[in-house]
Amino acid sequence: MRSRRSPSSSRRCILLSHPYKTRCIQNIGGIGNVTYIPPRGENWLTGIRAWDTGPGNSLLDLAVKHLSRGAKTYDKDGAWAASGTPCESLVKQWLQQEYFHLPPPKSTGRELFGQNYWEQCIQDSVYYQLSPADLLATLTELTAASIAHSYQNFLQQMPHQVFLCGGGSRNLYLKSRLQILLRSTSVLTTDEVGLSTDFKEAIAFAVLAYWQQQGVTGNLANTTGAQKDVLLGDYNKPLERYTT
Repeated sequence: MRSRRSPSSSRRCILLSHPYKTRCIQNIGGIGNVTYIPPRGENWLTGIRAWDTGPGNSLLDLAVKHLSRGAKTYDKDGAWAASGTPCESLVKQWLQQEYFHLPPPKSTGRELFGQNYWEQCIQDSVYYQLSPADLLATLTELTAASIAHSYQNFLQQMPHQVFLCGGGSRNLYLKSRLQILLRSTSVLTTDEVGLSTDFKEAIAFAVLAYWQQQGVTGNLANTTGAQKDVLLGDYNKPLERYTT
């Protein structure tokens, strides 16, 4: 299993930490990944954890493209899924997948939750005679349930707040299902604390560039499985122009 090498956890903890609240920053791109941030305090950086939770939008987008015969590429706002009913038996079956039960640090990708997995989902759903909307609702529930499962099994305590980012943060049905599964934990988006979901990558690289100039390491070895914290990237001055 690959170790996560991304510096995203270090950027998130600096930008989104809180003095007394525990937070999870949940990115939902093709794959979902979480950064758990304890309250700021003595040695708080050692308590940060990060890993991939499982599928994000990957299976949903494949399903929408298939079910719409190519007319759509994604389920806007989760409206199509919201018109269906998730099949709880299928979600429980899919959650038995080995990856969900491996302890962090861990990472995954479309090599697992991609085309082959989607085709298996179709086969599994035949027995239940699901409508297209029901199948989409069930796949959305898998994403939400896999996130909740990760928190419940691999965190020492549930976070006070979860902040969503990535394209999946705009899926209102997915957001509502996650709120129901996480109960008393507040599910928000990073937009609500001033970190734009549209420009988070640009902001992240600006932070990394500044840290590199200041000699500040950009990764957290305890979250990634790396051997040590290191400077990330390089700084190159533009060539000076000479005139004759």
